[in-house]
Amino acid sequence: MRAEQATELNDRAHGWKVIRKFLLPAVAVLLAAAATSAMSAAHAVAGADDDNQDQDHRVYAIGLWGDLPYSDEQALVGVPNLIADMNSQQLAFTVQDGDLKAGSGIPGSKTVTTCANALYTQALGYFNSLKAPAIFTPGDNDWTDCDRPANGGFSSLERLDYERKFFFSTPFSLGQHRLHQDVQTAPLCLGISGNVPCVENRRWILGGVVYATLNIQGSCNNLCDTNPDPAEFAARNAADIIWMQETFAFAKQRNAAGIMFISQADPGFDASDATRAPVRDPKTLAETDGQPDGFQQFLAALRTEVIAYEKPVAYVHGDFGDNTFKTDPASDDNNVHWVKVFVDASTREVFAYQAQIVPANRVAVPAP
Repeated sequence: MRAEQATELNDRAHGWKVIRKFLLPAVAVLLAAAATSAMSAAHAVAGADDDNQDQDHRVYAIGLWGDLPYSDEQALVGVPNLIADMNSQQLAFTVQDGDLKAGSGIPGSKTVTTCANALYTQALGYFNSLKAPAIFTPGDNDWTDCDRPANGGFSSLERLDYERKFFFSTPFSLGQHRLHQDVQTAPLCLGISGNVPCVENRRWILGGVVYATLNIQGSCNNLCDTNPDPAEFAARNAADIIWMQETFAFAKQRNAAGIMFISQADPGFDASDATRAPVRDPKTLAETDGQPDGFQQFLAALRTEVIAYEKPVAYVHGDFGDNTFKTDPASDDNNVHWVKVFVDASTREVFAYQAQIVPANRVAVPAP
């Protein structure tokens, strides 16, 4: 997580940034974060066991969340309420974009806030309490930043190895209903013992739309913070680019109406707002703020594919700073919500985004 990121303001309730890239020389940005409105669910389909087949139905809804929990209250109250809210709606699947905890351990916390094994056990309990298939992609707070003393001083690479075994040991999603996924099985990434498969990178198709997760991280994609690891970055970055390119090829082969990528890092796309993301030249996509650039090569490759694809592509990510507003920390700490995406391959836009404000988590402004 970048130290210079500013605290979120009241105009952005906690949620996911959702970025859509169309046919532009520079990557265009569409932000769909959890705001202050919600409306009734429509045209949703229930998640079910799936063998990666493109089902006949083409209209459904999915749930996006991430960067949670960041406190005891969120772990004990906010996230359970959020999961109950998602379970009350007919979702085809859910995706958590990483960061299973705050950037550093919280002294005196009642719940696990370091990178100890109990952190991943807690997260697995959340995922498997979701009725719909639950997809997860790792975040910097749950592996890259685990070498911070406040997180227990773990080896980041060992923690990623552990996550790969703990969450990604089968080609199925998590959750009470499972979704079969394609897995990146080539030994392109690095582990403690050398080259290993990047099994956290997943792909699936539903209703004429292709989805893929990518292990792309904050903290400069493992090129800065406590113990940067250029060798690990280089291997994983190359693997991510290959997986992204193969996903476009797969989508073209299946004549998919659109693609959604999900990762943890906010790589930044232009020079507009240094408080939310790395600042970069929108033409060259080179970072201009003096930080190590762990994203330019991937972004350039992605832009090339998006232009050639000529259909909607959404890039969903987290890693956008603190998820509380801090105007009243005592009342606002449990501002935990999610984003619903309506997916309709027959429409021009394919994806439509809608804030879901969890009634039980409305603490700054009580539920009506």
